[in-house]
Amino acid sequence: MITLYRSKQIRNRKLAVLMSAGLLGAMGLATAGTVSAAQPDLDCKLTFSLKGWSAIYQHADGSGRVTCANGESMPVHIRIRGGGLTAGKWRINDGQGTFTDVYKISDVLGDYAAASADIGAVKSGTAQVLSKGTVSLALSGVGQGINLGISGSKFTISRKGRAHEIHK
Repeated sequence: MITLYRSKQIRNRKLAVLMSAGLLGAMGLATAGTVSAAQPDLDCKLTFSLKGWSAIYQHADGSGRVTCANGESMPVHIRIRGGGLTAGKWRINDGQGTFTDVYKISDVLGDYAAASADIGAVKSGTAQVLSKGTVSLALSGVGQGINLGISGSKFTISRKGRAHEIHK
């Protein structure tokens, strides 16, 4: 009688383990489906204008608009602060940017790391890739002015109207 009882216990444990394994497997498949559905595939673009100066310290401010493929758009303030061996005064009109690895429009907001080496006079072009975590921003534009040197800076994008709140 004890052997029959013990045999039933072992069978019930095996059944419980198999059911648990099946449930965990099903949960894993459901999670895998969720992860693939949350891929960063939102195409967002930035149009901007910017003007600034540098004399060891780099300082620039501007404005622009982020527009995404899902129809959302937002006016933004752009701020560059940094330093290095630089000197010059410049402006960029009709600048363009393309973001990668964006889930939602608010992912584009924040501080991007930037490093550059510039030599430009009168009308010069610029192309640069900035990063913020997994989000990248490729910038291009044509500007006017003079800028010489090597610098490292912080390129910040904030919602227009909130820029002064954020950077005080």
